Amino acid sequence: MWNESSSDIAVSALSNQSSSPRILPAEIASVERGSIGELLGFQAGDKLISINGVKPRDLIDYRFLVVEEELQLEVLDQNGKTHFVNLEKDADDGLGLAFTEALFDGLKQCNNKCPFCFIDQQPPGKRESLYLKDDDYRLSFLYGSYLTLTNLKETDWKRIEEQRLSPLYVSVHATDPELRSKLLVNPRAGYLMKQLNWLAERNLQIHAQVVVCPGINDGPALEKTLQDLAQKRLKDWPVVISTAVVPVGLTRFRPVEDGLIPVDAPCAKRVIKQVETLQDQFQSAFGSRFAWLSDEWYLIAGEPLPPRNDYEDLPQQENGVGSIRAFLEKIELATTNLPKKIISPRSCSWVVGRLVHEALASAHHRLNSIENLKVYLYGLPSPYWGQDQVVTGLLTGQDLIKGLNGLELGDELLLPEVMLRTGEEVFLDDMTIKEVSKVLDIPIRIVHGADEIVASAIGIR
Repeated sequence: MWNESSSDIAVSALSNQSSSPRILPAEIASVERGSIGELLGFQAGDKLISINGVKPRDLIDYRFLVVEEELQLEVLDQNGKTHFVNLEKDADDGLGLAFTEALFDGLKQCNNKCPFCFIDQQPPGKRESLYLKDDDYRLSFLYGSYLTLTNLKETDWKRIEEQRLSPLYVSVHATDPELRSKLLVNPRAGYLMKQLNWLAERNLQIHAQVVVCPGINDGPALEKTLQDLAQKRLKDWPVVISTAVVPVGLTRFRPVEDGLIPVDAPCAKRVIKQVETLQDQFQSAFGSRFAWLSDEWYLIAGEPLPPRNDYEDLPQQENGVGSIRAFLEKIELATTNLPKKIISPRSCSWVVGRLVHEALASAHHRLNSIENLKVYLYGLPSPYWGQDQVVTGLLTGQDLIKGLNGLELGDELLLPEVMLRTGEEVFLDDMTIKEVSKVLDIPIRIVHGADEIVASAIGIR
């Protein structure tokens, strides 16, 4: 039952707003049980048109608007009927609504032409959504996705300031204007340092990322980039909070004339030595290592990962900085107090990327010390991407089929959820879990985290 107010009030409020026709109603995906939204009668599939006469452009606008204690909502239900709802609530009470999309006015796409862009290194003929180049500052603020700051209009900068959208996550790659413009194939990329000054003047912050392309922005260029970014940390307002240094990822689908070369072990060793030397300097200067190498560097170089404390509070874990180290600690803990025996004999297989296979050897050994349990650990390459040393999250359905065909898989196949697209049962090559399970003729269980991997291995659901 909708708690409706007079439509005249809502229509009057809307008449004072000039909103862009590009803003679509926000479709509701789910309603929290016991929430205000449920009490009002919201259901999945309903669409929120406006709040107090304002059409929210995205989830950020929605969050700003619903803090008001008095709300006037315009809603379109699944039958196409418009409802006008008045309510009063406490300022800190939400409505309990979740939406199908975070952006209601469309995605701001990238206007750069980086030769190392992963989107451009995918095969043709897949779903259209796979080729969308996200360079949207709102998704950066909401979810930590990286943007370049090259496509922002004056109104975007104004909104960042007014709504205090900080921190943002920025792909820097190089601070030298000419080199950054060359890397992004965009003359606007050269304004980065001025943009950082603008953010500093307004007490806004970023996390930075540097994708290292051997022979282009490594060596002295990398030194300059990290030193320049560190200077932004030393100022009165630390505009740059942290920096991640990650190796360029190249697939077999990229243009052969792009001039890029992959990171090999000697290169990884050089970069590790260079960055760790700078970490010592930064630690002495302002009490933080500030710039961190993603775990891939150490695995490629065949060197041990740094201890957990070196990553401090893991500011760039979602970017692969300390993520493998953190997982190894969790899997070590999860395999510390194992049963000596399980009642019913069981066997299963656990698949990871070849790059991390060796690091999991001790946990694998402890699992196999349980009587009546046999766990097969397979570290696979990715023929699909053309990469031999690959992280788990890049393995595709085709990689699984090719790599596991003819191998002993046991009663069940355990696959980490990082292989799947977020919220979907689909791999990066568009194959589904059901399709892979059918070809390999084995049940597949998706596992979420170290504890669930161990529980699944020993047969606990």
